[in-house]
Amino acid sequence: MKDINIAILGFGVVGSGVYTLIKDNKKDYEHREELSLSVKRVLIRGFDCEPNIDKAPREVYTLSIDDIASDTDIAIVVECMGGTEPAKTFVLKCLLAGKTVVTSNKELVAKHWPELEHAAKTGGAGFYFEASVGGGIPLLRTITDSLQGNNIRSVMGIINGTTNYILSGMESDGRDYLEMLKEAQGLGFAEAKPEADVEGWDAVYKLSIMGSMAFHARVPLEKIYREGITKISALDFSNARMLGYTIKLLAIGKKRDGNHIEARVHPTMIPLTHPLAAVRSNFNAVYINGNAVGDVMLFGQGAGMLPTASAILGDVLYAAHREEHRYQTFQNEFEPREPAPIEDDWSCAFAVRVTTVDRVGVLAQISSCFAAENISLLSVLQQPTESAAASILFITHVAREKAMQAALKALELCDAVISVDSVIRVENGQ
Repeated sequence: MKDINIAILGFGVVGSGVYTLIKDNKKDYEHREELSLSVKRVLIRGFDCEPNIDKAPREVYTLSIDDIASDTDIAIVVECMGGTEPAKTFVLKCLLAGKTVVTSNKELVAKHWPELEHAAKTGGAGFYFEASVGGGIPLLRTITDSLQGNNIRSVMGIINGTTNYILSGMESDGRDYLEMLKEAQGLGFAEAKPEADVEGWDAVYKLSIMGSMAFHARVPLEKIYREGITKISALDFSNARMLGYTIKLLAIGKKRDGNHIEARVHPTMIPLTHPLAAVRSNFNAVYINGNAVGDVMLFGQGAGMLPTASAILGDVLYAAHREEHRYQTFQNEFEPREPAPIEDDWSCAFAVRVTTVDRVGVLAQISSCFAAENISLLSVLQQPTESAAASILFITHVAREKAMQAALKALELCDAVISVDSVIRVENGQ
């Protein structure tokens, strides 16, 4: 039996979940893994501000990271603090002290991966972060340990439960964005300050990590196109349903010819027949395409105390069995290699909804704005309104992103167009 002493940094929802899982499953881990896990230390901010303080014996708590970094009996440190500081400083100290670190902190990994991995190599430690993307879904290890025989061509996923809950309610009940956001906050699915979720930042962090591992090339945060869900309306869902689509906030990464990568997060219309269309409420799912395996979809809880703790414990047990740790092939030194070219132009179809004056020749004027950028129209739907204005939905054939942006500028200058109300990208498959 191999004894493994663990320290936990932070004892909130996730940290206390990890502690509970280790305590409750201890004998199972001993039986299945021949590993005896014990939590020796828990780092907290103070004894008067920890709501979960009664879950562990008083003697395991400490207020100093040095009590953990200097303790030679502690082999694995689980970081559950969130944010970048002081988490980054504490994690670096533990890695350089030779302690393997397991974290669910997607912001920390996405922003500081090169430095953290360099520290791990320097200290001879492991650095594991399965729980940073997809919560309890075994996504990253599937990519690295099960699909490594493939060249992954694309990853496309619903990786933020808050936005999926909001959009699912808008679709099923015809409710507006603000009403669904308020409900999500009341149920604890959305934060009081929800910008990180609804503006797409959370999904950007996760796509940076997921895409980097899938394509073996660093996908920096600043290279990922981002658009949130705040402009999506009930009318957009009604239009999508009429055309056989639904709308999801998708994180999309695709590898193109010449090893170029496109990485983007935005609301997307997908066919109702697509597997991701059936992913509802706060669930997550990632749809992967490999050159050998074809299509694979992983589905499950993307957040929460026990799903996240499940992924963390998977990393803890995985790391405990390893005599040597693997590091990412694209991140060999503190200063990263030149990243693969990240595309800021890509191809997809578009759904564009505009409000126009109601007069003869309007369609011809608008069509000329698209035609000038070599964008062809698949269909045009004019919807009745209570005013003299007209609401028109244009569905395009596949077009280039930059061409569409140029066409939109032309539409805004067109005297027949009162407003461009909605632009949603359309994905019909891989």
